[in-house]
Amino acid sequence: MAAPLTLLLLVAVTVRAALYRSSLADLISERVEVVSPLTAWKRVVEGLALLDLGVSPYSGDVFHETPLIIYLFHFLVDYAEITFMLADVITAVALYLSVKDYNKQVFRKQKYALEADRYPLDCLELIRSPKEMQYIPLKVAMFYLLNPFTILSCVAKSTCGLNNAVIALFVLSTIKGNSRTHSSPAEGNSIYPLTLCAAALLYLLQRQYIPVNLRRFSFWWFVAQYAFMYLGSLFVIVGLSFFLLGSWDFLPSVYGFILSVPDLTPNIGLFWYFFAEMFEHFRLFFLCVFQINVFFYTVPLSIKLKEHPVFLIFMQLAVISIFKSYPTVGDIALYMAFLPVWSHLHRFLRNIFLVSCVLLACSALFPVLWHLWIYAGSANSNFYYAITLLFNVAQILLVSDYFYAFLRREHHLSHGLYLKRKDGSEATLVLK
Repeated sequence: MAAPLTLLLLVAVTVRAALYRSSLADLISERVEVVSPLTAWKRVVEGLALLDLGVSPYSGDVFHETPLIIYLFHFLVDYAEITFMLADVITAVALYLSVKDYNKQVFRKQKYALEADRYPLDCLELIRSPKEMQYIPLKVAMFYLLNPFTILSCVAKSTCGLNNAVIALFVLSTIKGNSRTHSSPAEGNSIYPLTLCAAALLYLLQRQYIPVNLRRFSFWWFVAQYAFMYLGSLFVIVGLSFFLLGSWDFLPSVYGFILSVPDLTPNIGLFWYFFAEMFEHFRLFFLCVFQINVFFYTVPLSIKLKEHPVFLIFMQLAVISIFKSYPTVGDIALYMAFLPVWSHLHRFLRNIFLVSCVLLACSALFPVLWHLWIYAGSANSNFYYAITLLFNVAQILLVSDYFYAFLRREHHLSHGLYLKRKDGSEATLVLK
């Protein structure tokens, strides 16, 4: 499998290098779908210019990345293209190794369940075969590296690619089950990946064979250990940022900026138009409502999927990319890379063709409606926000469809594929 992966990496790097040398690079770097006020490369360059002049990069309202990012590019600014390509390669390899290890665990659990006769006889066709699972890690890497969203993000030099690499390494360390080397995904430029800690904790509990039981001391002891390491790594990252910058200016400029959403530059998210049209005295209330969305779903999803933490990670990444304040297409590419992992759910998906068509149509219409609004003057912001809403609704339907399909397959594995009523007639499964 190393040879196909190497070939895939070479193709991906070649495509990116060719686009870097083309006239499209400058155009892509200005697209609001690809970059945001948080991740735009030109803001990093302006921050570096301020740093070179001895001025804090956070003194104005231009730079909103973490100090770790700006000091990284302080040394690597001349090798920025290589850095972003390397970040994509690291993300793909980390996802490849994560899924490969996860598939081994799934096959092992499935083998034990078959030996114990835990599956009904009529659902054996739902059992996954080693041949079916063999190429899934390679497909995951391919879905990430050759996804047009990922390529556009890399060519635009969006720092979202660096954030994706950190999250992918976090997922890899979780699936490897090495809690001692666990690091906080907040190393990136966002606070939203903190919601992944619930899924990581559930996975590590599962690896240690510790049941989720609030009355057991072993459960709370492990939770305390995990919280100590997690918060400790977060404290080290924040402390290192303070050590590099020499002040706490980055806290309101980075994390405060994400939460308060002062910059209403159009993007593919749900915030900008809503808050541009809102009366100022309602702003704080609705800001809390919008921001709570990302964190609120963590609790019910964790309860429902406590036995399936890897699928929970997928769901959380999707929720983050939909409901975060400054999303880009690079965020979407990360959770879409996991779709091949759930290829066995296709028989239970209900709206996959319709949703796929809507996502493709919206992706094509984004630049069209932007041109009509900004350059031609024959449309307005309502047109662009309408296609943004449709795009996000399609993502919600996609994630909901996979969630339904996953729960339905698990139900069939427990109760049989062909359900019967007490009178012997065929029953219809309704999930509520």
